[in-house]
Amino acid sequence: MPQRVQHEPAFVLHSYAYTESSLILEAFTRMHGRVALIAKGVKKPSSNFRPVLLPLQPLALGWSGDAEVRTLKGAEWLGGGVMPVGDKLWAGLYANELLLKLLARDDAHPRLFDVYAACVRLLTERDADVVELALRALELALLRDIGLLPKLEQQNEQTPGQMGDIALKITPELGLQPVFEPEDASGIASHHWQAIEAALAACMSAGTSAAREQAVMPLMRACEPVLQPLKRQLRGLLHYHCATPMLKTRQVMMEIQNL
Repeated sequence: MPQRVQHEPAFVLHSYAYTESSLILEAFTRMHGRVALIAKGVKKPSSNFRPVLLPLQPLALGWSGDAEVRTLKGAEWLGGGVMPVGDKLWAGLYANELLLKLLARDDAHPRLFDVYAACVRLLTERDADVVELALRALELALLRDIGLLPKLEQQNEQTPGQMGDIALKITPELGLQPVFEPEDASGIASHHWQAIEAALAACMSAGTSAAREQAVMPLMRACEPVLQPLKRQLRGLLHYHCATPMLKTRQVMMEIQNL
């Protein structure tokens, strides 16, 4: 029987033209994961969906069908902050690109959805100084939820505490590894990795959506003391798993800054 879904919490990650009047949407939903939807006639001035189907806005979507691309049947804006601009807009588009590249379709990630919703709300409601911290929290949650982030409290089956407070660097194949070169400033002390692991585990294991969204702030605070080396290490890990040297949003942003 064709699947019919109603009032599913969702965010639009990306859209592209299908016909003169229709769009294909890539949406991230709470209980159905990433889904592709055709929004028929949405580009017509008379469409009720036209002002609603925007990225970085909380929506309730309905659709039907059992093909790879379902048919959008309903879309309702659930309220929220104004559309972010400037660096916050680029941060949101970057987050959407990560989800598009790393999430398989029809694979539910409700815990990650709650973290993403909290980060989007921070981008729309808080000052620009939270942008980098919100992105690091989302990157950690994404990598952990899809099984690509090793435990950040272990190194070669030993806890960093047993080895002293040494500098460690995360690698795609081997996980956390010691940094022995004195000139390498990318290492992060093991006690910071332990704090990040504890905050991340608390965030992802929280029992309710509200609790997970609230736990994003402690995760951001755990990232703050090592924000720049953490950014570099996570970027390398993400580029490895995305099989690309640079994401499109970052490339476009750098080109705009160079103009």
